[in-house]
Amino acid sequence: MGKNHVIILAITQQKLSYRQAAKQYGVSKSWVHKIHKRYLHEGTDAFRAQSRKPHTSPRRTPEAVRERVLELRKELTTAGLDAGPHTLAEHLAREH
Repeated sequence: MGKNHVIILAITQQKLSYRQAAKQYGVSKSWVHKIHKRYLHEGTDAFRAQSRKPHTSPRRTPEAVRERVLELRKELTTAGLDAGPHTLAEHLAREH
């Protein structure tokens, strides 16, 4: 039985407040609230490990730019030229 499960039991069966449960188990009150809310919505499935992977990557380089960088790098190295980040950035700036 994991810590989150024990905290939920303390809230639901022992009738501890979020503040009391947080203090007793060494976690933040907001965390206790979050797992209790998850428990109310998902039931016992809330105790399974949750993925921490983000759903999106807004700062990710677009695929078209990534492919162009790889093409440029190959072209420049084949020609015996520098293919470092500054050179690639300069070439990409000229194209766009």
